[in-house]
Formats: sequence, C-alpha cells, structure tokens
Amino acid sequence: MNKRFFLTKFLSIIVLATGITACSGSKSESGTEITMYKNPGCQCCAKWADYLEANGFEVTEEASPNMQAIKSQNNVPYDMGSCHTAVIGDYVVEGHVPVEDIKNLIEEQPDAKGLAVPGMPIGSPGMEMPGRPAEAYKVFLFQEDGSRQVYAQH
Repeated sequence: MNKRFFLTKFLSIIVLATGITACSGSKSESGTEITMYKNPGCQCCAKWADYLEANGFEVTEEASPNMQAIKSQNNVPYDMGSCHTAVIGDYVVEGHVPVEDIKNLIEEQPDAKGLAVPGMPIGSPGMEMPGRPAEAYKVFLFQEDGSRQVYAQH
C-alpha cells in the first residue's frame, strides 16, 4: 500500500465525518479535489502533488504524452506554460503555484480561467533545490482570452 492510498482513505474519513461533499468536474464545497496532468516520469510535478496533498488537497495525477494539447484545451496562454496543468473545479492551475494562492482562488472565486506560474522557478513548490536560493516569481491570474494580471508575488 502506498502513501496516496492511505492519504485518500484518511481524507475520505474526514470528508464523511465533516459532511463535506464534492462532485468531480465541478467546484466542491471544500475545493480540495484537483486533477494534475503531467509528462510521464516528471519528478517536480510529483513533488508539487505531494506538497498539495500535505496541505489538504486530494490530487489525481494523470500522465499525458501530449501536454500541449491539455494546455490548449484549458486555454492556458502559451507564454504562461509550465511542466504540469491542473484542474480544480472550473479553474486551471498551471505550474508550480503555491497552495495559499490556490486556496485564495477558491475562496475569492474571481471571474477568470485560472492561475499560472510560467516556467519552473527555483524555490517554487516542487522546485526546491538544496544549496540554491529561491528565485523571485509571480503568480498570474489569466482569462479565457489570454489576458492576465499579477495575482501574487513570491
């Protein structure tokens, strides 16, 4: 049995005990279900998923050999791309977005397509590298039409 199996069972017990309900493909009341599409074998994506799970999210990982198609289907602007694309309810989360920004997105429910951290900044969640200082980076809120604004800075 692996860590995710036990974590899923643990979260299921909490969900049952607290009466939280969730529907696949829509925004859940708890906002904790997230599907992450990634290149097969990508380790930083797995680290980001572990980070989300440690912060209360239930992550389903889907390996895809054609990430550009996933990004295109989810209206991720080309210049906002990263190594993985996640879907939570009606929102898209592109790249190594910190959990506090995802939780703010769920709470605020802005009229937007989603959040993105372009590239793979060192020090962002899942991209920590011992002995290397974290890079400053921005989280962008983007729209269906590709327009965007800075949502957070780290």
